[in-house]
Amino acid sequence: MRRASTGLVVAVAGLGLATCALEPLRGHLSLASVALLFLVPVAATAMAGGPWPAIGAAVAADALVNFFFVPPYRTLRVASTDNAIVLVVYVLVAAAVAVAMAVMARQRAAAARREVESRLLAQLGAAPAAADALAGILAQVRDAYGMDAVALVERGAPVAAVGEPPGGAPALSVAAGPGMRLDAWGPAVFAEDRQTLGRLAAAAARLHERQHLADEAARARELDEVDRLRTALLDAVSHDLRTPLAGIKAAVSSLRQRDVQWSPQDHDDLLETVEDATDRMTALVENLLSLSRLRAGVLSATPEPTALDAVAAGAVLQLPDHARVAVDVPDDLPLALADPGLLERVVANLVANALAAAPHVRITGEPSGDRVRLLVADDGPGISAADRATMFEPFQRRGDHGHGQGLGLGLAIVRGFTEAMGGTVTASDTPGGGLTMTVELLAVVWDGA
Repeated sequence: MRRASTGLVVAVAGLGLATCALEPLRGHLSLASVALLFLVPVAATAMAGGPWPAIGAAVAADALVNFFFVPPYRTLRVASTDNAIVLVVYVLVAAAVAVAMAVMARQRAAAARREVESRLLAQLGAAPAAADALAGILAQVRDAYGMDAVALVERGAPVAAVGEPPGGAPALSVAAGPGMRLDAWGPAVFAEDRQTLGRLAAAAARLHERQHLADEAARARELDEVDRLRTALLDAVSHDLRTPLAGIKAAVSSLRQRDVQWSPQDHDDLLETVEDATDRMTALVENLLSLSRLRAGVLSATPEPTALDAVAAGAVLQLPDHARVAVDVPDDLPLALADPGLLERVVANLVANALAAAPHVRITGEPSGDRVRLLVADDGPGISAADRATMFEPFQRRGDHGHGQGLGLGLAIVRGFTEAMGGTVTASDTPGGGLTMTVELLAVVWDGA
């Protein structure tokens, strides 16, 4: 109806303009020329409104030619047999032209629909199983068919939708798969469009199924990762907790033996054993708690202007082997935007890892454009380029040869804490041999106000 109304408007306007333009030329143009010129609005009507409005326009054009351009003028009588033949042939030709133009328009529309269908089906087949891929395809379906809203519904519940569905039943609802339908709100569509939308709905349902399978695969991978971490954690904890606990148990049991007279030196050594083992357990528990906070995404960092020389000194003093660490961080280095507590843990973990592999460690600081760097360099054996890809993962020990000291969480925590402060941590070779860990943070820029 909307297309027919458009054709009627084109017919009235075109025939009216043709009549007004040609009537002053009556007598200067032949009847054949006038009839041919009146074919223009008839053809335009066929393109805009289809065959039936165009046939009506052809009959109306024939009547206008007879009324205004065939003697006697302004009557429907025809004085000449030749003119009558011209009028009859004209209406037949005009009707034939109208039907032909309407068929051509329908064929072009069908070709356009097939092109849209092929493009959308190709996109549906090649679309990745991403979260927003289905919504993007539905948006293209909505735009291609002039709909107000389109939704893929599974058992009455929409799984993806574009646009705001208005109240009431959808104008179109086609089956998309078992328990699924494609609902669309907007103008009515042709039968060919319904067939096309049915194929698109089935393809959209297949894309939704691929997304569902991809989500299940991702959850399976997450469960596998959780199982791997749990296994690694239990394996590591079974050794790293048992060792300090055994030392504490042995030292305390020895001190409680009343039939043994311990010398002051022996007494102090046993207490030192308890203290060292307790420190190892405390560090282990702190690392486990830090890892759990990172995994849960609940780590909170409060960056503020921080002096790197003070943080480096504080971190080193906490370590039992701080005499093997040289700190060379200039006190005039620009302040870093960092959380002092987290940054101290970062430096302490980096230095502890370095001390486990090398006899000497050096901490230096330097500016780098709008950032500042803190470098922890050792003179140990270093790490191969292949191992650097996994060195920041949990439960990775240098060399991965059996159970070394610690759970292998240090670098995982370093990376998590550094990224929480908006910084980065990278590994490189130390000139002359060894490994250098570089922590890079934003520098605080003062505006001088």
